[in-house]
Amino acid sequence: MSDLSELTRRSLLKRSAGMMALAMGGGTPLLSSRAAWAAGTSLASESLRTIGLSVTVQERILADFKAASGVGTTSGTAATFPDAQTKILSGSKDYDCWEVIAERLPSVVMTNNVEPIAASSLKNWANIRDTFTKPSDKWDPKAQITGQIWQDAGHTSLWMVPAVYNYDSIGYNPEVLSDEEANTWAAIFDPKWKGKSGLNTDPLIAFGQAVMAMNSLGLSAVKNPGNPSEAEIDEAAKFLVSKKKDGQFRALWGDFGELVNLLASGEMVVCDAWQPAVMAVKAQGKACKYARPKEGYRAWAIGPSLIAGSANKEAVSAYADYWLSGKPGITVSEQGYYSPTTNIKAEMAPEKYAFWYEGKPWVGATERGIKAGDLRDGGSLEERAANVAYWHQWPDAYDHLIQKWDEFLNA
Repeated sequence: MSDLSELTRRSLLKRSAGMMALAMGGGTPLLSSRAAWAAGTSLASESLRTIGLSVTVQERILADFKAASGVGTTSGTAATFPDAQTKILSGSKDYDCWEVIAERLPSVVMTNNVEPIAASSLKNWANIRDTFTKPSDKWDPKAQITGQIWQDAGHTSLWMVPAVYNYDSIGYNPEVLSDEEANTWAAIFDPKWKGKSGLNTDPLIAFGQAVMAMNSLGLSAVKNPGNPSEAEIDEAAKFLVSKKKDGQFRALWGDFGELVNLLASGEMVVCDAWQPAVMAVKAQGKACKYARPKEGYRAWAIGPSLIAGSANKEAVSAYADYWLSGKPGITVSEQGYYSPTTNIKAEMAPEKYAFWYEGKPWVGATERGIKAGDLRDGGSLEERAANVAYWHQWPDAYDHLIQKWDEFLNA
């Protein structure tokens, strides 16, 4: 259970109401047949109804899971994290699974809206990366992923099973900005790009970026951008409001397609971005790069959580385990994300794994704007993981941050 106060718990419930009136497998990564799995479980009589970002809620992945597992039916709903959180906290019974970003777990944990998943039920858990089991001494426990996903100190039950993770940065047009200009979070707020920069509409993302930029500009000295104090939030809010009033932002984007279109059209030349959006722009033959911010990357992880009261618990566990099998990781890896399981190496073509994970040059025909000899922006997984500014987390002053975000939106 989260150590956040009961006051915050009540506040969450009140806010929500106001806002909106693999179990089988014998240790193998994948079963060899649908019949083998279905015969040993009750999955054929269960359904999987999941909600989450379109990053992971993909029809192709759901169809592959259904074929591999023998689950009765699958359905997916794409929604932003704030919207999904609102639906679940408002008592919706439409879903069995929320593919949640770990920083938002406390919103459903402390309101008893999710149930833990036993690590022992995940046959592929043995190959999870150390990132999710071994805490770093660089951050406090709850300020990193290992302190967010586990129900217990003994690491036997998970509030969320990691499925996808990444280290986010800045997307920019290299025909307009130099690498030196782009390799800092302050670039988003640089008056030089007034009217052509973009900011994500998720307040937990936007405030962290503003804090990192302010630190670099000498306007603040916040130790943890993911968990600023109320006073630090106030200063970041003033900074954001002043930039908005000055016309700094071309858009406050929240949708992947919107982000791609704004970058590809040249309407935005610099913004906080998801790497798959940068790849999508490049695939259109347009110039786009992913920065190496001197302050470090924003780290996050997304994965299935079991919604409390679901009648399809086995299906959710099987779905989580399927993500760890490695196969669905191919789809998201080739978009620019990372799979949390080392099983991905056996599933991907060696030359593609070498490019996406090991920092090796692209080999073969041009694909989605990637040509022979190209390197992935940011280098290998190891390089990027060594340059993390902070892991996203649930701020202690969440209510205050949301209040200030509302003021920013209304400014």
